[in-house]
Amino acid sequence: MQEFIITFRETFEVALIAGIVLSFLKRTNQARHNIIVYTGIGLAVAVSIALALIINQVAGGFTGATEEVFEGVMMYLSVIFLSFMILWTIKHKHAVKEIEKQVASDLDTGYKTGLFLLIFVAVLREGIETVLFLRSIIVAYDTSVMLFSLLGIVTAIGIAWGLFKGMVRFNMKKFFNITSTLLILFAAGLLAHGTHELQEAKVLPTVVEHLWDINPESDTNPLHEKGYVGSVFKSLFGYNGNPSLIEVVSYLLFLMITLGWWRNFEKQQSLKARLAD
Repeated sequence: MQEFIITFRETFEVALIAGIVLSFLKRTNQARHNIIVYTGIGLAVAVSIALALIINQVAGGFTGATEEVFEGVMMYLSVIFLSFMILWTIKHKHAVKEIEKQVASDLDTGYKTGLFLLIFVAVLREGIETVLFLRSIIVAYDTSVMLFSLLGIVTAIGIAWGLFKGMVRFNMKKFFNITSTLLILFAAGLLAHGTHELQEAKVLPTVVEHLWDINPESDTNPLHEKGYVGSVFKSLFGYNGNPSLIEVVSYLLFLMITLGWWRNFEKQQSLKARLAD
């Protein structure tokens, strides 16, 4: 299910940016530049796929402690990229005018490369984040991500298309708030799992091996990793039935920092809005 949320969110953001640019070009009678947008999207997707293949090839050559270190580092990188994406989205939830202004400026100066780079960089950023995150999910939860990933992509494109055609309406602010919250929880789970991998490789100290241990109990225990509650929490939020002290600390610390920053940012925006009235 994590893979559906991440590909849906990433694809939806790309579709929104592309849709805003294409709509602007159509409104200003510059649709002849659409090919630049499509080229940027296509090339960025191709680079993202190539990166996925390279990472998969490199990872396949590692064994033992080296593999654990590699996977732990990959999970940490996923968390870093995902965090920046979440925070950027929170700060630019209403970036339509900014994007249109950038496109207009590039075209007015004849800087077609600027339009290409705007699309290419936006799509590539989302593509890299998706590649790292999906790779981390595969390793952390030993599961196939293809079906739900494709479903997330198709759903996002369909909703974005309906949105620009005026057939779909929903609260964008609420949508980004809900998905950002879920992604923060996903990232916290990956951070804890990456910490576990690095502890297994003896890169990080264990301190307290099991802060609690529910797993040895019967599978009928709902909080067991294979229980009906624990299994859902594990697949969605990186729940661990026998975490180490550092895993728990890293999980909670990440939530405190990201959610605290978000709350503080929203307070500042609310204060600015009141002062502007």
